[in-house]
Amino acid sequence: MKDVDILITAPLPSFLREPLEADYRCHDYAAASDKEALLRDVAPRIRGLVQGGGTVTPTTLLDALPALEIISVFGVGYDGVPTGYCRERDIKVTNTPDVLTDDVADVAVALILMTSRDFIGANRFVREGHWTRRSPALTAKLSGRSVGIVGLGRIGKAIAQRVEAMGMNVAYTGRKPQDVAYRYVPDLATLAGDVDFLVIACPGGEATRRLIDARILAALGKKGTLINIARGSIIDETALVEALANGTIRGAGLDVFENEPHVPQALLAMDHVVLLPHVGSATRETRQAMGDLCKANLDAWFDEHRTLTLVPELG
Repeated sequence: MKDVDILITAPLPSFLREPLEADYRCHDYAAASDKEALLRDVAPRIRGLVQGGGTVTPTTLLDALPALEIISVFGVGYDGVPTGYCRERDIKVTNTPDVLTDDVADVAVALILMTSRDFIGANRFVREGHWTRRSPALTAKLSGRSVGIVGLGRIGKAIAQRVEAMGMNVAYTGRKPQDVAYRYVPDLATLAGDVDFLVIACPGGEATRRLIDARILAALGKKGTLINIARGSIIDETALVEALANGTIRGAGLDVFENEPHVPQALLAMDHVVLLPHVGSATRETRQAMGDLCKANLDAWFDEHRTLTLVPELG
């Protein structure tokens, strides 16, 4: 076992927790009934911190950890990490990109299919015995339709490749144009007005909080469907509920929400919305790979500072 104390601030799966406990002195802040007492006992010795992708780590907690050297995020998102603070203190921040790209992109495509072809309704139609009495309703063809991707990073590019293979037209927006074959649209509202499906694939955090608001939803319009596999904070949920209730947009497919696991009651009652419980990376293979990389980042730092998977803005 390494002579290193680690603070764990989120529930972790056994395939990550057990290897961590085998190699480090782990202290479970997330499960502690008396967090202040735990910090009084161990805070001066904590050199590493492990959190989930959606965990919010306040600076007040980090202030209590004077020896902290590294935060290893079990997830690709790190919007809950105060990166500016970490930069000032020279605390390394690592995450688990790449390993979940394909699974999250698959879910985006699944949401496009489900919101367009109504496969959930078709499944219910058969199970409830309606097929013996009448034909199912017709749905919408996908090939030839347009997809606008907000954030053409690793996941955004994987989504673009998949929908292009389905015969769909791809456009995107972001901070700057990239060397890709897809059409770049610098203005988000213009992109929303141009496409049938607006797919959110950008990072979360304050810079993108409620980026998708009533104005963008109005631009997307009655022909448009909103797909979100990024972060719930990127969408103004109140504006989204109103847009769906009023018919401002055609529908939505959502894998993430602003206050997970709590979903607005109004969305639960809407048939033109597909709701998933944040399962973008929820395959056994990918979660294992995420766990392996999360621990490998710690190992790399504490074993002679080998190569780390650093988050871009702190790399």
